[in-house]
Formats: sequence, C-alpha cells, structure tokens
Amino acid sequence: MNAQTEARKPENIKNEDVRGMLVENAKNLEAIRTEKLEPRADGTLCLNGRSWLPCYGDLRTVIMHESHRLKYSIHPGSDKMYQDMKKLYWWPNMKADIATYVSECLTCAKVKAEHQRPSGLLIQPKILEWKWDNITMDFVTKLPKTSQGYDTIWVIVDRLTKSAIFTPMRETDPLDKLARMYLKEVANRRAK
Repeated sequence: MNAQTEARKPENIKNEDVRGMLVENAKNLEAIRTEKLEPRADGTLCLNGRSWLPCYGDLRTVIMHESHRLKYSIHPGSDKMYQDMKKLYWWPNMKADIATYVSECLTCAKVKAEHQRPSGLLIQPKILEWKWDNITMDFVTKLPKTSQGYDTIWVIVDRLTKSAIFTPMRETDPLDKLARMYLKEVANRRAK
C-alpha cells in the first residue's frame, strides 16, 4: 500500500505506465476506461482482483524473487511463473519482466545447460559430383482422386541441383510399376 501511495504522487506518476487506469489521473473523466485500477477495502489498488505492483521502489523484483524461489516450485520457467503470479498481481509488461528475470537466473541457466545435448564435431557432408546421382524421395498420400484415379504424388528430389519431379500415381500401385516410372523419369534425366 505504501508503494502504491508513493507511486501515485505527481512526481512519480510519470514513471508508472498504467495507461490512464488511475481514475484520479484520467484526462477525460467522462470516458473512464472499462479497465481501471479500483480500490479494495484495505485501500490498495487492484485490477480485476489482482494487486497492482507499482515500479516505485523494488517491489516487483522482490515479489519475482520470492515467487521464483518458492519452496514447492523451485525455479519455475517464465511461463509457469507468469501463470502463477498473474493470479495475484498485475503491472504493465508483466510477462516480459518475468521472462527477463528468469533468463538472468544463473541457477536456471546451469540446469538448462545440463539438459542440452552436447554439440560434438561438425561432419562435412559428402560433396556431390553429378546431378541425379543422389536423390531423396517422398510420397504425398491420401489426396482426393483425380479423374484418372490418381490419389498420391511421388516426389523425387535431386540433392545436388534441388530439382524435383512430381509424379502422380495411385497409392495401390505395385513396386514393379514404380520401378518402371523411376526409370522413365529419373534415368532419362541422368543420361542428359
């Protein structure tokens, strides 16, 4: 309550980014905002039942520090910490402030580093020499049937030139038919 009182003083109000939510400082009193800080019975200001934490003093940091080191939820991530804190508190840019606070926690950074896979050495991929020597292929299935009865697309990609062949086919086509299609489409391109 003391921090809120100090924050509402004329010399401190400019530092608070409450976007006209304080009724006594609203420029147009006839058009009072639907979201505004309202007093509780104890005199503290709140927004939708959540206590407003002004930036006056170090109150926000103290609350984030306590919330981040709870006995039952030690070092939660920024999303979990925000979900827990937003039930009780409100201030502008709260989510960003919490994310910054958690990102600066050394304990969280150390724990996170242990769970990441070590990078290891980079392996140089084999340098390709001729087009259509090394290919990848995939099947796009379960498509609506065309008038010729095709319901699948066979995608063949040359890894050197990134050229692609899109061949329509039926999902039930036998392997020998695929081999003939491959020879017709890919073998002809290799010879060129």
